[in-house]
Amino acid sequence: MTATFDELSFTSMDTRCAGRHYRGGSDRLSGPYGRPVVVMAHGFGGTMDSGLGPFAERFCAAGADVLTFDYRGFGASDGQPRQSVSVNRQLQDFHAAVVAAQRLPGVDPVRVVLWGSSFSGSHVIRVAAARADVAAVIAMTPLTSGLAASRAAVAHRDVRSALRWTLTGLKSRISVAFGQAPSLMPLASEPGQPGALALAGAYESYLSIAGPTWRNEVDAAIGLELVKVRTAPSAKRIRVPLLVQIADFDRFVPAESVVRTAVQARAQVHHYPCDHFDVWPGHEWCDTAAADQVAFLERVFAERPVRTG
Repeated sequence: MTATFDELSFTSMDTRCAGRHYRGGSDRLSGPYGRPVVVMAHGFGGTMDSGLGPFAERFCAAGADVLTFDYRGFGASDGQPRQSVSVNRQLQDFHAAVVAAQRLPGVDPVRVVLWGSSFSGSHVIRVAAARADVAAVIAMTPLTSGLAASRAAVAHRDVRSALRWTLTGLKSRISVAFGQAPSLMPLASEPGQPGALALAGAYESYLSIAGPTWRNEVDAAIGLELVKVRTAPSAKRIRVPLLVQIADFDRFVPAESVVRTAVQARAQVHHYPCDHFDVWPGHEWCDTAAADQVAFLERVFAERPVRTG
């Protein structure tokens, strides 16, 4: 199953973001005012050509349009500094992408679905809570508590390494504030090597989905952004259907913290007996997770007709 897409761009805070528009291939999800549109973005350091396509193709086959995009400073998008993660910038980019998706031909602008995974799984919860024009949300293995994820990361490192990378991150943050380039570290690495994701299998898993624009490096200040993530207040405000997909043996995003958020949001929850990357293309639980996402949207748009006239 291969869906074609058109390259496009939109503006976020005066900077060009690159996107891809996949057109729905059936009428199964269409309503009287057009097709739903799923807005998708990667976790931190990921790019739209790295594993999002197979999910987008599933949604297109079901009858939804899809807009995938790169955050400013990553992949095909413009923006400086490069490879530097900012929660606030990425939230702004997601809001801008929703507006761009609503303007696509044949799309119903109030049938917008937000899709996020890992780091972007927290973004979609926060963006949905702030908007009245979102119809549903899909959060796959979402990072819902930066503190919980930070504790999990520190547990797999020695204290000296954790302190060293914290200091490097602080120096990088100061450099960026003065308009200089950030200090970069590998995004994924082998165990025992420097890297944001350095557990066994992380390097191979990321490489297996990496597209041509992906770079295996990220601003060393990522840890300072990670601790800002707290979705509980937004989860309590969500009033649209939310699917939360939890990897029960997730070594990167503690499943217990995701469960708490799902309960607060009164979400539909699916559990998978696997690790964080096992729901991505090329891994054992991807087909199941993707099928559950499509089934969720079919139920949403069958049960919640949007607009009455």
